[in-house]
Amino acid sequence: MSENDLLYFNGINGATGDYELPPMRASDIASVALDQPLDEKLQQELKLRRENSGPKYGINADTRNLAETGWGVIFAGKDQQTAAIRDALKPLLDWRREQAARDDERFYGEYAGGDGYRPGDTHLDWLARAPRAMGPGSVDPKKVPYYLLLVGGPEAIPYRFQYQIDVQYAVGRLCFDSLDEYAQYARTVVEIETAKKLKLPRRAVFFGAQNSDDPATQLSAVEMVAPLAAGMAAAQPDWTIQTQLGNVANKAQLGRYLGGADTPALLFTASHGMAFPNGHEYQLGKQGALLCADWPGPRDWRRPIPEDFYFSGTDIDPAARLSGLIAFFFACYGAGTPQLDDFARRATGQPDALAPRPFVAQLPQRLLGHSQGSALAVIGHVERAWGQSFMWRDAGRQLQVFQDTLDQLMDGYPVGAAFEWFNERHAELSVSLTGEIENIKDWNGARDDARLAGLWTANNDARNYVILGDPAVRLPLAATGDSPTTERPVINIASAAAPRKEVEKETRGEVVEKETRKEVEKETVVAAPPPIDPPTEVGAPAAVGDTSFAVQVQGERKGLVESLKDFTGQLAQSLKEAADDLSSLEVKTYTTSDFDAVKYDYATKQLTGQLKLRAVTRIAFDGDVQVVVPERNNAIDEPLWKVHLDMVREAQVNRAEFLRLMADLATRMIDLFK
Repeated sequence: MSENDLLYFNGINGATGDYELPPMRASDIASVALDQPLDEKLQQELKLRRENSGPKYGINADTRNLAETGWGVIFAGKDQQTAAIRDALKPLLDWRREQAARDDERFYGEYAGGDGYRPGDTHLDWLARAPRAMGPGSVDPKKVPYYLLLVGGPEAIPYRFQYQIDVQYAVGRLCFDSLDEYAQYARTVVEIETAKKLKLPRRAVFFGAQNSDDPATQLSAVEMVAPLAAGMAAAQPDWTIQTQLGNVANKAQLGRYLGGADTPALLFTASHGMAFPNGHEYQLGKQGALLCADWPGPRDWRRPIPEDFYFSGTDIDPAARLSGLIAFFFACYGAGTPQLDDFARRATGQPDALAPRPFVAQLPQRLLGHSQGSALAVIGHVERAWGQSFMWRDAGRQLQVFQDTLDQLMDGYPVGAAFEWFNERHAELSVSLTGEIENIKDWNGARDDARLAGLWTANNDARNYVILGDPAVRLPLAATGDSPTTERPVINIASAAAPRKEVEKETRGEVVEKETRKEVEKETVVAAPPPIDPPTEVGAPAAVGDTSFAVQVQGERKGLVESLKDFTGQLAQSLKEAADDLSSLEVKTYTTSDFDAVKYDYATKQLTGQLKLRAVTRIAFDGDVQVVVPERNNAIDEPLWKVHLDMVREAQVNRAEFLRLMADLATRMIDLFK
């Protein structure tokens, strides 16, 4: 079977360097799909939503107005821990009550104790038990608000409950390790929405790691990130769109976008998510971290993945400025990990465990609870992410769901309302999958493995996208004509006199201590040669048993030096060729009426297709600049020129960084021979 007959999944095992889930045949996945038990009640509700399709099904109101949609919060139980978390969130709860209950108190709800989530609840159990009971079907915000915030980790409120209730409602989740982080998030949201001092520039970054010899990231970069960025640039001409693909989509660059000086309003990333074996010391802290272009790929790196290759929660700078950011991570485990691997259980008949307990990924937790000002929301994936998110058998690239979601975020809609397109996709796919399985099982229909595998993986993929953060938050953007905020302000809670209080985690009703995060020394990609003892002086008496060792060391050192000299010569030639390529910087911007026909030829490093050259900038190494400016109706085409200038600036930064690295490397090599 050729590679084209295999399905590749995002996710790299950090302990081995191999794929977290090996590529699989469509026939194997189809068999899993046929063995999957269907939740009949949930299938009926998904079908009902599909028959009454529309991203705002059940809400005949402005989803930007909480007084028309309602807002509520769901806690797990009611004890001292719940009360402490509620106190930490009180500023946010008071503010949401003021917004939602402005005209009708019923539009705000707090659900705890008997009204909150109970172990074993389905979404229908909870809706029926709510103070103003609801059944399945369209949303009635006078009974249960449209925006619902779940508070607590997936041990307290399972992911499955979140998937179920998110079919009809706009749902988000907050889960932190400390009360301070809950308080910090609440303070940031309220400060941004009430003081209105934060007016972010309309700027989005699309970051696509593209690793050598890796079909998954090659596919996501070329067929997802690049065309998605181009599509959003066309749909949102007043936004600055920046794209980072290939080698420039590295860990250092991602750090600049996650709290650094280049942090945008909206960040979209596509990459492998890091995965670790059940119980591995890195799993709870590093799983779901974003593997960047620093990874050489599966062919050239067949060993454990060092932290230098991926961006995790511990890489967030304590001084990072994140206030107002909304991020979308397309990566395995980017939002979290369930305890049990449903896929492996159905395939083997045994309930394999992915982790000691279900958990929320650390990276979004750190972003949403940052002490200098929090990100507002992270959209991510629980469990594995699938290529069927954006590619479809016989139809190719399918990005409309992503485009519609991002389009509404950019237009100022709350993240929960914008996310409804994914819920709509889940409903459509679930109905199609159910029909396909029934046709095969009940009507002896022909089994099409590729079709069934595609439907099953796409359905799971759409279901497992979740929002972390308040679903009612939206981007704090500068209005047209307003001066945007040049630097994000620090937004933090007052320092508490008492020590930081950790949130207790519960496992099957037993309180367990918070897991200690172990800081380990980072591995380096290329280790420096170990120190070499100086040779024994001529004439000096050698210690008994050391003579042969001393001679061996001297011989090895001589061979090492010669090898380094040869390597240095080859490196110097490579650097010379690279410097020649960088002697002039040329940036070209094209437009096209047929984007799908545009391809990149890696051999010639040229774009092909129906292209029209619209702008050119050439910068010589001595500083001479030549510019061709795009026109529209005898005037400068401002939106296109703005995009072109952004690309020129990115190219200049990349060239400067490369030259700096070359100089640093040359210096280090010289030092070896001193």
